[in-house]
Amino acid sequence: MKVLKFGGTSVGTIESLTNVKNIVDNLDEPAIVVVSALGGLTDRLISTANDAANGTEEFRQDMISIRKRHYDIINALVRKNLRDEITQKVNTLLDELENRYQGLSLIKTLPESTLAEIVSFGERISSIIIAGILDNAEHHDSTEFIKTEKWFSKNITDRSLTDRLIKDEFKLPLKKTCVAGGFISKDKNTGEITNLGRGGSDYTAALIAAALDADTLEIWTDVDGFLTADPRIIPSAQLIPKMSFVESMELCSFGAKVIYPPTIYPVFHKNIPIKILNTFNPKAPGTLITDFAVRKGNIRGISSLGKSSLIRIEGPLTSNVPEINSRAYNAMARSGLNIYLVSPPSDTTSFSMAVPTEGLTNALENLRIEFAPELDNEEILKIDGKDSLSVLAIVGEGIRQLTGLGSRLLDTLRCASIQVLAQSDAASETTLAFVINDKDVKESLRLIHYACFGV
Repeated sequence: MKVLKFGGTSVGTIESLTNVKNIVDNLDEPAIVVVSALGGLTDRLISTANDAANGTEEFRQDMISIRKRHYDIINALVRKNLRDEITQKVNTLLDELENRYQGLSLIKTLPESTLAEIVSFGERISSIIIAGILDNAEHHDSTEFIKTEKWFSKNITDRSLTDRLIKDEFKLPLKKTCVAGGFISKDKNTGEITNLGRGGSDYTAALIAAALDADTLEIWTDVDGFLTADPRIIPSAQLIPKMSFVESMELCSFGAKVIYPPTIYPVFHKNIPIKILNTFNPKAPGTLITDFAVRKGNIRGISSLGKSSLIRIEGPLTSNVPEINSRAYNAMARSGLNIYLVSPPSDTTSFSMAVPTEGLTNALENLRIEFAPELDNEEILKIDGKDSLSVLAIVGEGIRQLTGLGSRLLDTLRCASIQVLAQSDAASETTLAFVINDKDVKESLRLIHYACFGV
């Protein structure tokens, strides 16, 4: 049994939905299909909510456009015998959505819980329509089996409850293709509609695949699979036919927007293979992600992560690597930030970390609190930050086996007069990273890609 996920670009138009129908209807056996909202609709729902809450009248015209877009797809693709039934279900949801916008226009504010409900209409509607487009398909409401709970200010999945409900919802072997919306969920305690955040549709599909021990999780998107680099920057980038779970997580963590990294965890622990496939080119072989049959010691791909900043701690204490590591990580944990541990070349009196720019101020504040005694006695001389940076990552399991790779790539960048502000300390077995200025990203990617792949 397969679980297939189709993202917004795959379900965005009549033409792309025709491809989805052909892909699913031609499967050898029924599958579970997880779908996103129509391409671009989530952003439209949010902007319309803000218009309504701000008291502007544009939301009324937006609502007309949102209705028309869904009706056009229903009339073009939904099976004739189901068209009236699907239209009625969709109308009910669109009426609810319009009522939410009307309410916002009156109260002139946008509560977080209301926005979460408004955003959910995208997947709730698209999944109903797509169930009516596919042959021998039935709709399943994801909010009935994907359950979340509050963890501080975030909604996190209650995995044990969700796993049990998924098994109750989908009885194997499947008799029909099952269609469910991704991203959407409900709070297990309050019953309020919540969502799984960025990459939520991928995560929904992974949760279902893991709970049911699926044979494969297929992520259908608008690219042929993972490539050795962003083809918009490197036209000669090559398809990566196979890679490990860890490599895919690292590439995505450093900016490759193919799948959202947390998606991988549920299926990784069950060793369920993931295939990345192209809805617009379904004959392409795609990329197979597994935990086996991947030769280590090869460079798999390169990617870059923008909107990054570099924090630099200077002073004698930085020579005490265990202490500076531990305390800096603790301070970052209090900031709620992920960090990339880096150290400038040929410098033993400083310690540097790349962090998301949006958290730079908070990170600096927590570090200065953590090292306040050392700042007073000058064991730490200063803690400062620099923004407008990117992290360039070279990924491949066993990359440390490639002796001299870091030095060779560093020399490649320096020979092109590209400033490397910091580089990874080679602690990772999978990733080598450089911190560079934003303006140098494209040229750096070209140079590194040629050095690694010869194209």
